Amino acid sequence: MTWPFLLAAALLVLIVAKVVLSRRRPNIGVLASHPRPAADYADALQRVTARRALEEGRYNLLCHTQLLTHGQKTARAIAFIHGYTNCPNQFLMLGQQFHDLGYNVLLVPMPRHGLADFMTNEPSRLTAEEMTAYADDVVDIARGLGERVTLAGLSQGGVLAGWAAQTRADLDQAVLLAPGFGLKLVPTPLTVFTVNVALALPEVYLWWDSLVRFNRAPPAPPGPDEVQGYPRFSVHGLAQQLRLGLAVLARARQSAPAAGEIIAITNGADLAVENSVTARLVTDWRAHGAKITAYEFPPNLQIDHDMIDPHRDNQQTGLVYPRLIEMINMR
Repeated sequence: MTWPFLLAAALLVLIVAKVVLSRRRPNIGVLASHPRPAADYADALQRVTARRALEEGRYNLLCHTQLLTHGQKTARAIAFIHGYTNCPNQFLMLGQQFHDLGYNVLLVPMPRHGLADFMTNEPSRLTAEEMTAYADDVVDIARGLGERVTLAGLSQGGVLAGWAAQTRADLDQAVLLAPGFGLKLVPTPLTVFTVNVALALPEVYLWWDSLVRFNRAPPAPPGPDEVQGYPRFSVHGLAQQLRLGLAVLARARQSAPAAGEIIAITNGADLAVENSVTARLVTDWRAHGAKITAYEFPPNLQIDHDMIDPHRDNQQTGLVYPRLIEMINMR
């Protein structure tokens, strides 16, 4: 058996595998929403207290569930969902501005995020099922905090906000901020293939900071009073984000979103997510008669993908925050 023959056989296997894996949709039919909204403010407060009790001793002190409250149910409540490997502190400064406007504000860490062990392998166990249950829990609590409820999420959080927009009729407003339905590094036609391959292969962790990876040295652990974002990410966890995104896209092609209104905000300078996938989602929702507003920060502003976290270098929150508050609060 010659090397050319072996090479040709290997290439044939790869081609067949690609065709099969590109056509075999990830298991998204099992994903479902199970609403259990809080009966009133006291019920919502009890659920927040229970969450914090479970987090005690395991979470970074700045990454706990937080409730910025006026002590009673208000006319409006807003919940924020942070991005992949970040934690609720990412939205704290923006949340405080909404609190000053009279909102009750809810910040809850995503499953397996915000842990004190910043090198944890917990993100490997993250699933789309966990994320949908988490999104339900956040909306459920928020229903007891305000008469009108907004759910806003960034990046992976934006995908969860999109899921809630599609499935929760008791959600008044969903805000998708630079949602990660597609990735710049993955050509859109290969998304299904990529998800299937990533979930079939052994886990891989990649460093957000390429210099840290090059030096083969882990960063210093954050102190208890330092903001935490994991320095590396699970490829499996990211694939589960894309899997959930595929579920939202599939449902949007078939039916109208359940939420009262949707705001989709993208960033023309985004180097992380593929805005054209979000644009397609918006088109599908509009085709079903959804009340939706789409806005894109111009590319010349050079805004970072993470447009929210004030602790990152070169942020433009002085430009971004007022625009977001205007779009969310005007309705």
